[in-house]
Amino acid sequence: MAMTTHDAARRIGELRMQIRHHEHLYYVLDAPGISDAGYDALMNELKKLEAAHPELVTPDSPTQRVGGKPAEGFAKVRHSRPMLSLDNAYSREELADWDRRVRELAGRLPVEYTSELKLDGLSVALHYARAEDGAARLERGVTRGDGQIGEDVTSNIRTIRSIPLTIGSDKLKKAGLPRGFEVRGEAVMPEKAFLHTNEEREREGLPPFVNPRNSAAGTVRTLDSRIVATRGLVFFAYFLLVDGEYLAAGQVATLDALTALGFRVNPHRGRVDSVDNMMHFIEATEKQRDTLGYEIDGVVFKVDAHPTQQRLGYTGRAPRWAIAYKFTAESAITRMEGILITVGRSGKLTPTAVLQPVFVGGVTVSRATLHNSDFIERMGLLVGDWVRVERGGDVIPKVVEVVEDAEHPRGTHKFVWPTHCPDCGSAVVRAEGEADSRCVNAACPAKLRESLLHFGSRGVMNIEGLGEAVVQQLMERGLVHSVADLYSLTEEQLVELERFAEKSARTLLDEIKNSKHAGLARVLMGLSIRFVGERTAELLAQEFGSIDAIMGASAEELSQVEEVGPRVSGAIVEFFSQPANRELVERLRHSGVKMTAEKKQRSTRLAGLTFVLTGTLPNLTRDDAKKRIEEAGGKVSGSVSKKTSFVVAGEEAGSKLDKAHELKVPVIDEAGLLEMLEPSN
Repeated sequence: MAMTTHDAARRIGELRMQIRHHEHLYYVLDAPGISDAGYDALMNELKKLEAAHPELVTPDSPTQRVGGKPAEGFAKVRHSRPMLSLDNAYSREELADWDRRVRELAGRLPVEYTSELKLDGLSVALHYARAEDGAARLERGVTRGDGQIGEDVTSNIRTIRSIPLTIGSDKLKKAGLPRGFEVRGEAVMPEKAFLHTNEEREREGLPPFVNPRNSAAGTVRTLDSRIVATRGLVFFAYFLLVDGEYLAAGQVATLDALTALGFRVNPHRGRVDSVDNMMHFIEATEKQRDTLGYEIDGVVFKVDAHPTQQRLGYTGRAPRWAIAYKFTAESAITRMEGILITVGRSGKLTPTAVLQPVFVGGVTVSRATLHNSDFIERMGLLVGDWVRVERGGDVIPKVVEVVEDAEHPRGTHKFVWPTHCPDCGSAVVRAEGEADSRCVNAACPAKLRESLLHFGSRGVMNIEGLGEAVVQQLMERGLVHSVADLYSLTEEQLVELERFAEKSARTLLDEIKNSKHAGLARVLMGLSIRFVGERTAELLAQEFGSIDAIMGASAEELSQVEEVGPRVSGAIVEFFSQPANRELVERLRHSGVKMTAEKKQRSTRLAGLTFVLTGTLPNLTRDDAKKRIEEAGGKVSGSVSKKTSFVVAGEEAGSKLDKAHELKVPVIDEAGLLEMLEPSN
């Protein structure tokens, strides 16, 4: 007898509840409460009922974790708050320096740290929205990307069973979350899943993945979610954001709240209050590293208290209130078979050691950096030498010493540094006082190749699909002679390239078209001006507002920008003094590339004045106060000196207030600062 819709709905609800409970036990708590056969029986019953009553299927049903046909691509999504990197420490001394800086900046605010494992996987942001029934449902999953913009990989994220698709209202209440929220964490591939995946790939005649981290990253970005579902990824949560802000209760409370919500939170964590305790946690973690079942490459320490985090603030790329302690780099001995010279986009010649492949730090290494000619000379390297290669975390493999003993004889001949560019044959120049040699030929094909790759990379113009193979073909066919030529490519030209069809050609052209709106800061980075990275480009864009204003600025005017010194300003002036570079800018402009930005509106009320902030202000955060001072033309320094104009002191002001009194520097409070910021009548 067929089940009525009412009875089916009731049974479907019961099955979903049971399945979610057992998934939580198995995938989050590692404590299965049912056999695989029992779980499969529940899932099969649910599938049959939903097939008979398709009107009762919901997006958050356990049967809907794996989608159907492969996706055609991933949409770009801007993060609610940048997903920043972490600064690194490699020794007790570096950790102690960081702890000292934290305590100095914190003043009298509490300083205590959470200690967490640094998981070696792919950072992901999960967005949950409240539904009409009071529950929260997974709405979107986004990769870290360049930290500002990631890729929407929701269909793949849904297949990771340690990620809840629905969070009940009771759990939301327990965690104290009244609105929608965002969870950030790491998608990792356990070692068993990694071995199983590589076995499958070898059976299929495919090359194995190099390490679990690359495997996890590649899996999450696979276009077919059915493949993702078979890879056994696990998600560990470690951040919780509400309305784009970190949970005000602090990091320990955040981890507790994530646990209450049903997320998998790494159990190997603690709370420490001194460098000695940090080192104890690090040593204990290193001892159990090989038994965890997943890869880690260090330990992360975060200031626990949210007010202290706010006081400390951020640098251009990382929070001042967190640091990653990287484990000692792993090394191996192998033979250096040769030295390869490559030419970068600035013309710099970089030597790379060509090695007999060796396994180091979870990766097979066949290349290692040699820095420059002075390094080769100082090491006394000979081709054929046995060398020790070191790799730690994300650090590029490097040669650290020559090994010479009975088993490892010295090499055969000395490497001769080239006097001419290996790509174009032009003379190589080494400026006085510089360690690097450069090719000065503006038309050097190697410089063009690297410039195109840099221009299209993430964090610059973000042109997905403009990889080495495509760039090489574009150059060989004479279709591009500068980055500006990318904007005149046609579908007819692209379909003539290898592995291109109409669809892939249109996709690349769409990416190129979208890059026109990347903004002034990205364009400045894309031009490959020496010393102009992401932070400097952002500051220049905010200060000047247009490419024309920057091109017309003097070195002195450029040096007035925060963090732009004489070397950087000189490089910018030199770049734009070249007619070919100005012509490139005009070609990009003619192609429709946006080269303007919203200019920071600054007054001159505080021009020439330097302020130091100390203590907790009643209304303004330290970042707010700093921003308002700078917008009024003033500067903010981190230390008190005779050149300091005013010290702005709040509650629990620290040693900076004492220093101000000692040097007789005027001290004002928040009200005094606000009065100075008020426009004069």
